[in-house]
Amino acid sequence: MDILMQSVRIEINEKLYLKDPESSSLGKKIVEESIHMIVELGFDHFTFKKLGAKINSNESSIYRYFENKQKLLLYLAAWYWGWMEYRMVFATHSISDSKEKLEKAIEVLTQNVEEDNAFSHINEIVLNQLIINEYSNSYLVKEVYKENKGKKDDYFTICKRLVARLSEMITAVDKKYPYPLSLASTIVEGSLHQHFLKEHFPTLTNCNDKINPTDFFTDLIFRTLNQKN
Repeated sequence: MDILMQSVRIEINEKLYLKDPESSSLGKKIVEESIHMIVELGFDHFTFKKLGAKINSNESSIYRYFENKQKLLLYLAAWYWGWMEYRMVFATHSISDSKEKLEKAIEVLTQNVEEDNAFSHINEIVLNQLIINEYSNSYLVKEVYKENKGKKDDYFTICKRLVARLSEMITAVDKKYPYPLSLASTIVEGSLHQHFLKEHFPTLTNCNDKINPTDFFTDLIFRTLNQKN
């Protein structure tokens, strides 16, 4: 649990790409510009043809890296969750108090994202907006379900691992709590939903400019675990 990542590089399932985009300047450009374009256009209207025109490259060159735009979205989601896992582990590894550790993890996973200079080709703020808007498009497709059913090395391994880490922190606070995985996944998925509601449907949430999702989830989790002061 407390073993830190060995490097800042985010390791992604190799099945998500045909050629590692981290291996070339063009690959990094594909990732960088696709994030901005998906946020601007929406995933449904985003195409490799439009991306190629944006980066002054042939559409065929993009297909050398990704089989289709669904795999690209899965890649971006996997990168995002790997980055969030890295941040959570780094922020909590030196905290010995279990309650304080869980509180810090909730903060990292639910707070407003800031840009990380360790990854020059990816704007984490824009990527966070992409995940908030489009994450459900990465897994609510029949083909993804079929291809990953029952596999240990599926496309969502990083997100599952993040949830497992958070679940362990919940159990450390309250060993008798019977639903740590459900609670952990609620934090991870629910944070995206609250940020979405805050921006698009403010009448459906109490989160606003003064109350952020971190406040809500910290209160919710520790009340649930009977740890509220």
